Parts: sequence; C-alpha cells; structure tokens
Amino acid sequence: MAATSGHFFYLNFIIRNDSFISFRQYLSLIFVSYQKRKMKGKHVLYLALCVVGVLGIGSLGGVATASSIETWYAQLNVPSFNPPNWIFGPVWTLLYLLMGISLFRIIIAETHKPKWKAYLIFGLQLALNFAWSFIFFYFHALGWALVEIYILAISILAMLFTFYQIDKWAAWMNVPYLLWVLFASFLNYNIYVLN
Repeated sequence: MAATSGHFFYLNFIIRNDSFISFRQYLSLIFVSYQKRKMKGKHVLYLALCVVGVLGIGSLGGVATASSIETWYAQLNVPSFNPPNWIFGPVWTLLYLLMGISLFRIIIAETHKPKWKAYLIFGLQLALNFAWSFIFFYFHALGWALVEIYILAISILAMLFTFYQIDKWAAWMNVPYLLWVLFASFLNYNIYVLN
C-alpha cells in the first residue's frame, strides 16, 4: 500500500506541475524511493542489534556483580563518596545504551576512512568492561581490577579519538562513559587502599 501511494504521489506531482519525465526517469524515482525504505529497515535492524548486543554483554557482567553486592561488597570499607548501590544499574544501562547507539552511528557513517580500527577498539574496551566486573566482584582481586580499569579508561579514550574521526556525535556520546569509568577508577583505588 505504501509503495502504491508513493507511486501515485509521483504521478500526481507530474500531472499537476505539467512536468514531463520519461518512463525511465519515473522508474528511477521509484527505485530510489524503494532503496531509501529498504535502507531505513536495515538501519532499524542494525540499531536494534547494536543496542541489544551491548546491553546483553553488560547484563552478563552484571551477573558477577549481583552475586557479591549484598555479601562480599557490603563488608568492604568504602570511601564516603561511594554512591548508593541502586544508582549503578540505571547509570550503566544508560551508558550501554549510548554505547550501542554510538556503534550504530559508526556502522552507518558514510566515510572513506577505514572503520576496522574503530570496531577493534570498541570490541576491546567492551571486553575489558566485561572482564572488570568478574575481576572485582567475582574474584575479589581489587589490585588487578585497579590495573584493569586503568587500561579500560585508556581504551575508551582511544575509542573516542577513533570514533571522532568517523562520526563526531558517536565520540561525544561516549564522554559520559569515560567520565564514569574515571570516577570508578578513583573509587576502585580508594577501596583498594582501604582494604
């Protein structure tokens, strides 16, 4: 039905405006319209895969966190600026959502620059993000978690620079992520010192 109404619009425009185009030009207009709709459909799929994929990986990391929050973590000495436990879930969900959208923007960005480096660094930082939860909350290795989160922060910074060369908004969307991880690094350091 949408395709039919689109074709009617083109014919109606031609008749009302006394514009005469060849049959070949008319078919070309239909093809371009079809390609745009097809591309929009692909974009919706890519966006869904990026967001669901990143949120899914984040949720798997949350499994390690959830099992220790009320037990081991509750017994640690924490600094006075330690946020309440309930805030971590919403913050990480928002950050993973932004991360997924930024990856989507990189995928659909029209550029002559190679994207493999952006994909590689994105995957690296996501793997480090995933691993930190297990190092800190599952293995209770505060020192190794501190080393790992510093490497994670550096990898996020590298991702920002790489993304910026392809899509500026994709880079800016991850600035809150970098700031949160820097705060988490400082928190990790203080917990390490206090325990």
